[in-house]
Amino acid sequence: MLPGAQPDNPATAMNSRLLILCPGQGGQHAAMYDLARSDPHGAALLSQLAPMLPGLSDPAAMFSNHNVQPAIVASSLAMWEALRRDCPQPALVAGYSIGELTAYSVAGAFTPERTVALAAQRAALMDACVAGDSPQAMLAISGRRTAALRPQLAAHGFHIAIETGEDSCIAGGPAANAASLAIPGARIAQLPVAVASHTPYLRAAVEPFASLLSQEAFGTLQAPVLGGIDAAPVRDKATAIGHLSRQLAEAILWADCMDACAERGITAALELGPGSALSKMLLARHPGIACRSVADFRSLDGIRNWLAHF
Repeated sequence: MLPGAQPDNPATAMNSRLLILCPGQGGQHAAMYDLARSDPHGAALLSQLAPMLPGLSDPAAMFSNHNVQPAIVASSLAMWEALRRDCPQPALVAGYSIGELTAYSVAGAFTPERTVALAAQRAALMDACVAGDSPQAMLAISGRRTAALRPQLAAHGFHIAIETGEDSCIAGGPAANAASLAIPGARIAQLPVAVASHTPYLRAAVEPFASLLSQEAFGTLQAPVLGGIDAAPVRDKATAIGHLSRQLAEAILWADCMDACAERGITAALELGPGSALSKMLLARHPGIACRSVADFRSLDGIRNWLAHF
């Protein structure tokens, strides 16, 4: 069993209906390590990871792909390190974009150190897919049925990257075409992301990342991880490698993932942060699931008290 994994307790895992959510980019902020650092275990892990992490004091660095991916992974894993001893055995772990890599570490596949290193390598491979004279962009689109958007987006070189609902999605494509993309009835906002993640523009990164993953030690998963590209539970290394590499260039079906969580009987979900976008989306789509983010609490004791109900 790799460090960070919980003891395998089939009876506990069978009774647990807790989902751990691992976020992607978007909720990062300069103080995102502070809460985890208030716990000695979380502080020790952050100290261990510090040489691998970029400084985020510069606002521009906060949205730089190669800075943010390892930083978000480290933030989520430090929070898990602070909480895992007081947390029920998760029934399921799910991650959004780079959060899917975090999810495998939470489940016990990779050590925190190797996960942060993989996040940095993943970011470098993705950045290499962006030509200097052809910058990329990502757009948040809502107000129109996602299925009907595809031909209109394709006409501007855009692809759906993440399906978040029947009438909301994230799309990626050429930055040069972002400003001119207008779809009647749709609300469109450009995101502070300069890589068209989860679209065919990232195809060149898929095989190299799969190769990197294949060389990693892979611990026994203590809970299944939900695959973003098909919303199916993953329990083995080969499938994990396929999902983590393919999702670089394939759309993430996040709406389907949320439905899959409900179908599997999940009753509570904790988002590790930074941010609270995933827990809010899940609560809106499935209000019967008790959803919270660590960002909702002022102290780790508050989170532990909430977890004690499940």
